[in-house]
Amino acid sequence: MVATTGRLPGPDGHEIAYDQLAPTRDGVPGVIFLHGLASDRNGNKAQALLAHCTARGYGFLRFDMYGHGQSTGRFEDAGPSRWRDDALLVLDRLTKGPQVLVGSSMGGWVMLLAALARPARMAALVGIAPAPDFTEDLMWRELSEAQRAAIMKDGHVDVPGDYGNPPLRIGRHLIDDGRANMLLGKPIALSCPVRLIHGQNDTSVPWQHSLKIAERVTGGDVRVTFLKDGDHRLSRPQDLAAICALVDEAVLP
Repeated sequence: MVATTGRLPGPDGHEIAYDQLAPTRDGVPGVIFLHGLASDRNGNKAQALLAHCTARGYGFLRFDMYGHGQSTGRFEDAGPSRWRDDALLVLDRLTKGPQVLVGSSMGGWVMLLAALARPARMAALVGIAPAPDFTEDLMWRELSEAQRAAIMKDGHVDVPGDYGNPPLRIGRHLIDDGRANMLLGKPIALSCPVRLIHGQNDTSVPWQHSLKIAERVTGGDVRVTFLKDGDHRLSRPQDLAAICALVDEAVLP
């Protein structure tokens, strides 16, 4: 089975680039992948999940969020609200029935926001080094006073990218919108199964972040897996195998 590539138009003309794999197995939830910050739908984890879902007969959908990959929009105009809206548009327009959301890093924040907006559509959630509230806890707090002042004065600041990526432009809109969507200071009212996986050598999103999520989710079916030697990318063969095993657990509980 070959995935279908398309572009989903939004209400304001924004277009979301996506790939969708139709299921060959009946009666199981579909899988939707939500990529990380400054990544896209073609990363190692997305490719591994596509191959895994193809082999298992699961429906699979991956897409580029606003300002990423082949979707339209400028990154500096985006934030959690816009990325959540992209996820909801994809969920509502391109899928039917229960879905398993798989969110990587930033995508883990979007995953939780989308699940809170559509709880009845959630079969389960799988968070890979999930990073809710990262704009405040992991970004704003790490900026120097000079960088913070530049954001307030000029509207943005450029910071070095991780893992050889080009510099990342952090805009005031991203910080402000992040503050409007923070989750870890209150209960996260979700009852679906939640599976989180995190590397304990992660220098981008501390592994304790997953524990905070587990504490805040109100449902009882929450499990956290730690890979002691794993980093933030979790893209080694053994990491990808562990992620796929969690997806199997979520799809076929």
